[in-house]
Amino acid sequence: MNFILIAVCLLAGITLRSARVLPEDAHRGINAWILYVALPAMSLLYIPAIEWSTALILPAAMPIGVWTAAWIALKFFGNRITPDKQTQAALLLTAGLGNTSFIGFPLTEAYLGHEGLRIAVICDQVNFIALSAFGVMTALKAAHSSTTGGKGVLKTLVRFPPFAAFAAALILPRFFSLEPVVPLLTRLGNTLVPLALFSVGLQIHFSEWRRELKCLTAGLAYKLLFAPGLVLCAALVFQVRGFPAKASILEAAMAPMITSAILASEYKLNPRLANLMVSVGTLISLGTTAFWFLVSRALF
Repeated sequence: MNFILIAVCLLAGITLRSARVLPEDAHRGINAWILYVALPAMSLLYIPAIEWSTALILPAAMPIGVWTAAWIALKFFGNRITPDKQTQAALLLTAGLGNTSFIGFPLTEAYLGHEGLRIAVICDQVNFIALSAFGVMTALKAAHSSTTGGKGVLKTLVRFPPFAAFAAALILPRFFSLEPVVPLLTRLGNTLVPLALFSVGLQIHFSEWRRELKCLTAGLAYKLLFAPGLVLCAALVFQVRGFPAKASILEAAMAPMITSAILASEYKLNPRLANLMVSVGTLISLGTTAFWFLVSRALF
């Protein structure tokens, strides 16, 4: 059903854009709901539920490691790929953050069952923290770097609803329970994925992929091949075995996160590349995740 929803939402956006049923900038209103309502609701819903244990160190560290490695790679090779700092930010947002839930959950459960899904939830929660903190900061810095100093970016970050909700999700549960508002947060959060997919569909222009071929190839090569390979090496070095290793590798191999493309689009960080990373990456990842499952099953 998840895969049907992906296809329906993306195709609906592509079809309505092609038929010119909606205004050219219709995606901006949808993005505003995602960033200012749905994403904060997800923060308040999932982040307080994180429970830590030593067995979950690799799954918890995976999203941060993938993001950090992407940041380092762009520091060293970013100018060789593209001198445009905004395009580099779009690459970091999409290559550094994976779709660990909507695509990651059904694929991980299909390959590893319920035990693998339990590990995938940990990966996704920390991945969401990475989006709320590092992703939002990257988008704001790239969008305002030419006009705003460091203090201005920090002030904007603190006032940005997804980041404010992230901070609230860490602090508020220490003082009182959010349980009474969980049903409301769940309903608001459930709007994120279909609207995000629909927004991406509204902005997809497959005819323009040649203009972004170099960046697209570099970004997807990192996200679908290098990142899971990096996690596999970490599992071998630190002797992590079983479901934690397999699920961490699979989750690292997922396509770029839809919400990170929405964030890039909202701040005009090469929206064409960001949406191509998601749409093309989602299709290719169906094959590459199968490859990484076979590799992880053989090794662990």
